[in-house]
Amino acid sequence: MEFATFAGYAREAEDATADHAIREHVTGLLRAAGPDLPVAARYVQGRVFPAHDSTKLDVGPALCYAAIAKAAGRNVDADDVEARVAEVGDVGEAAASYDFGAQQGLAAFTGGSGEEAGGDPLTVAGVDADLSELAAAEGAGSENTKRDVLFGLFNRAGPDEARYLGRLVLGEMRIGVGRGTVRDAVAEAFDVPVEAVERALQVTNDHGEVAVVARESGAAGLADLGLEVGRPVDAMLAQAGSVSEALGDWGSAAVEWKYDGARVQVHYDGEDVAVFSRNTEDVTDPLPEVVEFVERALDAPAILDGEVVAVADDGSPLPFQEILRRFRRKHDVAQAREDVAVEFHAFDCLHAGVSESSSDSGAGETESRSGEDLLDAPLTERHECLRAVLSDSVQGAVADRTISDDPEEIEAVEAAALDAGHEGIMLKNPEAVYTPGRRGKNWRKRKPDVETLDLVVTGAEWGEGRRATLLGTFLLAARSEAGSTDDGFETIGKVATGITDEKLEALTDLLEPHVRSQDGADLDIDPAVVFEVGYEEIQPSPTYSSGYALRFPRFLGVRDDKDPADADSVERVERLADRQ
Repeated sequence: MEFATFAGYAREAEDATADHAIREHVTGLLRAAGPDLPVAARYVQGRVFPAHDSTKLDVGPALCYAAIAKAAGRNVDADDVEARVAEVGDVGEAAASYDFGAQQGLAAFTGGSGEEAGGDPLTVAGVDADLSELAAAEGAGSENTKRDVLFGLFNRAGPDEARYLGRLVLGEMRIGVGRGTVRDAVAEAFDVPVEAVERALQVTNDHGEVAVVARESGAAGLADLGLEVGRPVDAMLAQAGSVSEALGDWGSAAVEWKYDGARVQVHYDGEDVAVFSRNTEDVTDPLPEVVEFVERALDAPAILDGEVVAVADDGSPLPFQEILRRFRRKHDVAQAREDVAVEFHAFDCLHAGVSESSSDSGAGETESRSGEDLLDAPLTERHECLRAVLSDSVQGAVADRTISDDPEEIEAVEAAALDAGHEGIMLKNPEAVYTPGRRGKNWRKRKPDVETLDLVVTGAEWGEGRRATLLGTFLLAARSEAGSTDDGFETIGKVATGITDEKLEALTDLLEPHVRSQDGADLDIDPAVVFEVGYEEIQPSPTYSSGYALRFPRFLGVRDDKDPADADSVERVERLADRQ
């Protein structure tokens, strides 16, 4: 498929105003994609690599602007491109406004791949090969290599191709196509039940693979797909809730301590261990203690869900920010390990391989599921399997769980969790299956006082006086499940307190790459960074698009472990406001 054809479908989807029309254009793209189907299924979402693949392009706006400027000709520089982006508000529109091709004779020497160099039309396969080459570039000279690869692509791009190439490179597709749209389009394009596609996506975390299997093998092929050790899937998510709500819905609840740590998914194939973050990024190297623990505790392949917690010398939990120090550490891990120790607490088992010990353990019903995926097993059975695969001799390896229908007993578990220095408790439906990526009502997080929200930064203001070079006030937004805005977020207030100069400097560095445009001291920022914000009260307000404002908001920290899609929703804000 020529990239211009892909761009045409993307343009039609972007111009469509109704969800069903967007889906129809994506359906047409998938049917027409031929051998490029797996790439097209990702690209239309603005995703270069599968969701389970932590490979990144590592291309920032400055590098992209430099490549666009080089392709645009001698009279254009990166500053000109940056100014154009600020003017039109979108890198795609800015790229489409230039007349590329002036450097056509150089294409064979910089960028392009194989037969495509020298002015041949861009193809989806060729773009994918070049972007893979770009992602692999590292070390000395890698920035020049990346710029040259991008130049080679832009230099051969027409306006629509440049529009979606620029957006794809910076992860800003913005055409109204998300995971659900592609799921439904796969079902429609290849005449398979949408439920079969959804289940296949849950176990593979790969729209491209699912699309190909749906086309080639139909519903039967999708049913054969399963978890693969070493390939992470999205984590099952929780929503806020109360004990009375949980008991009213389920009759009894499985109660666990809620650790103030970082969610991880551990994969063991019988020899090697891989640890993935909540966002499916590979964090194996920074967490050698977890690797060593798994190597000691497991004797058969498994996929475990759990939490990594930073601990003090006496074993008491340290604040969440301490575990993030470990996640970010890429060098001198041994020293970091001495500075901040971590513990792994497993609370779920998604897959368990066959082992001699498990077959002789007398685990009863659990034994029949050994070597199988456990996503469709109830929570109680998955927990039995977890205890079977992990040695009970390893203290704290398996998170304690109490199943109760007594509110007083549940309150006692919560008190014990708080006394131990943890956040509170989790309430889980004992009969619930594991649904990757879903924020359903079967897992509920309860804290003693719900006075924090995870909100997305969508704007900022420069400070004044000695803080004039730092961002000092941050516009916050909640996720809109109804998708009533272009970005899917509704503003709810601003925060400027609780932030030291040192933190402001770090936040400025963190947010500047995501700035869309500037008007005086005010900045418009892409929704990319999540803040944890404390507040005293939620009040109705016509000032912000959510209809609410936070009274006395206070910055508590950056939620590096959360994507904007995991931020708190307007619907949750409404529920909290109603409870007040």
